[in-house]
Amino acid sequence: MNMKDVYAALLLHSAGQPINEANVSKVLGAAGITEEAAKVKALVAALEGVNIEEACAKAALAAAPAAAPAEGKKEEKKPEVSEEKKEEEAAAGLASLFG
Repeated sequence: MNMKDVYAALLLHSAGQPINEANVSKVLGAAGITEEAAKVKALVAALEGVNIEEACAKAALAAAPAAAPAEGKKEEKKPEVSEEKKEEEAAAGLASLFG
């Protein structure tokens, strides 16, 4: 089972369409992908009885800690430069061209 097969199933789910062999094959075909019928059949069988909304929510929760910065590391904050300061610096740079 490839990710493109899973993406096809997720697309069908989000569109409110049934996830069956014919629909998965149509989605893959529309994307120019030819997939073996056995792989499509295996995907549909694997997803039978799976609550896709719940599975996606669990995957998002599992990925969240990995995306957060590690505890001992401090993020350096860059000092914010006001819009006026940016304009002054730009004007000074332009003035040096003609100076």
